[in-house]
Amino acid sequence: MIPSSFHQAMLDYAYFYPLTMAWIWISGGLYFFLQKEQGKPLYYETPEIPGPWPKATFITPCHNEEANVRDTVAALAGQDYPDFEIIAVNDGSTDRTGEILDQLAVIHPRLRVLHLQHNQGKAVGLRMAVIAAAGEFIVSVDGDALLAPHAGRWLLHHLILHPEVGAVTGNPRIRNRSTILGRLQVGEFSSVIGLVKRAQIMHGSIFTISGVVAAFRRSALQEVNYWGNDMVTEDIDVSWRLQKSGWRIRYEPNALCWILMPETLRGLWNQRLRWAQGGMEVVMRHFASLMRWERRTMWPLLLEFIFSALWAYVVAALILMWILDFAFSLSWGLSLPSFRPGWYGVVLAATCLAQFGLSLVIESRYERKVGGQLLWMVWYPIIYWTLGMFTTVAGVVLALHKSPGLRATWDSPDRGVR
Repeated sequence: MIPSSFHQAMLDYAYFYPLTMAWIWISGGLYFFLQKEQGKPLYYETPEIPGPWPKATFITPCHNEEANVRDTVAALAGQDYPDFEIIAVNDGSTDRTGEILDQLAVIHPRLRVLHLQHNQGKAVGLRMAVIAAAGEFIVSVDGDALLAPHAGRWLLHHLILHPEVGAVTGNPRIRNRSTILGRLQVGEFSSVIGLVKRAQIMHGSIFTISGVVAAFRRSALQEVNYWGNDMVTEDIDVSWRLQKSGWRIRYEPNALCWILMPETLRGLWNQRLRWAQGGMEVVMRHFASLMRWERRTMWPLLLEFIFSALWAYVVAALILMWILDFAFSLSWGLSLPSFRPGWYGVVLAATCLAQFGLSLVIESRYERKVGGQLLWMVWYPIIYWTLGMFTTVAGVVLALHKSPGLRATWDSPDRGVR
């Protein structure tokens, strides 16, 4: 029989870890809002810098994006920025992406197209675009995303004014909202991902820039040897590379970018599995090099990932133990009532409401109708916590068994129902 104290310790960790992290995110997010957002210009206004705006390069790596690339390039061409070029990389597409990009290059004189014959992966496409870029400042946007007109200025003004900043992550917004999963992701990006980024920035480092929209200092990318082409999440990898080298990363909520997300369980599973595997790959690669005092600012990120993965395994173990106890009458004392949260479940629910309420106040600056989508977040703990638990368990295993040096190539994701 499993000792009751051990069982209770597992239950306590399963309930109190997300409660603790939620309040860390709430406090950090609130502090960021009060210091960096409240009373400041909005996304449709223009930030000020001394002197003229320098030349910028907007890059977009593409693989099988024939349905989206026209809109993406049009949004880039419509940037309210005085001096810029666009570089699109057709990375071994098997559809009409390359043909469409060549047609767009005739229409948009700022656009240059690079064609890669074979699928090399997003990291290689990004690297080729940066090498070909004429500007010191780079804005990277996915091939299915729509960058808001003033977003380029909001991203780049950090790099222009602050030489210690190596990258700036933008504010992705969900475009497709026709299913419950799509609406849940609107709430997730607002009340979870956005709040986490705000809190992490205020605590000194960030787990990852947004791979779909970010700006970089070209010299910083050169210093860290660009993106790792063997990592399934190149955005997490380059974030850790930059911060290990002493570069700062900032979050700019005014840099809006409208993105497509999965709206099927299969597509969502594949996406979150990739995120979990990629996070573990990055931790494994950089763990030893982070055990130095001068890199202590990144220790909270490392601990947060470890404790988060541990939480997933604890919850999975509790579920498995209950199933075995129920099926085989093992007398472990793991009856269904033992999983009921009791009074601290009420505290956890109240904390979720506080987090969603704060997010509603913050995100209304960027999207007036976001409140209606946040109402769907009542289902978030059931669907996304369960999904996150299983994908973390599986992702860690995949990362541990991945062959060293295996290149990460494109795999066209589920773009939802539109």
